[in-house]
Amino acid sequence: MTDHSHDNVHDHHEHWKHHGVQVIKGDRLDPNTAQTPGMFRQAAINHARVGAQKIWAGTVSIQPNAKTGVHHHGELESVIYVVRGKARMRWGERLEFVAEAGPGDFIYVPPFVPHQEINASPDEPLECVLVRSDNEAVVVNITDVDPVEQPEEVYWVDPIHKQPE
Repeated sequence: MTDHSHDNVHDHHEHWKHHGVQVIKGDRLDPNTAQTPGMFRQAAINHARVGAQKIWAGTVSIQPNAKTGVHHHGELESVIYVVRGKARMRWGERLEFVAEAGPGDFIYVPPFVPHQEINASPDEPLECVLVRSDNEAVVVNITDVDPVEQPEEVYWVDPIHKQPE
């Protein structure tokens, strides 16, 4: 009886050597991804770059006082982590809701929700990490939204953040 366990270990070793953990350097991100006016997205993790099956990750930056076009991401769920700056999110059929996030905060965007990111800082870029629930960047830009000018503020209330009085 021949012992093939060594061959199997060697196969795993070679496979994992080239298809195991991959580090994507911050200065090697790919700007060739779906864009929305007013923001600059760069892909770090997707199917084309690393073979990701179920997630997409990258960065987004928005210049001071800038706001993006209204868009949604189809069936995808998105998580935005604010690294630097002050994010103001507007969402809804007429962008009638608003909430803000700062460094260290996470933002969750459900599927098909029309939204707009705004850099609420007059002098500092907004820099975020973005993760989506599929390996391709689905972006549906919406051009026929009639935004309300005074959105209804929605406080992020949870056990740590109480609603203001």
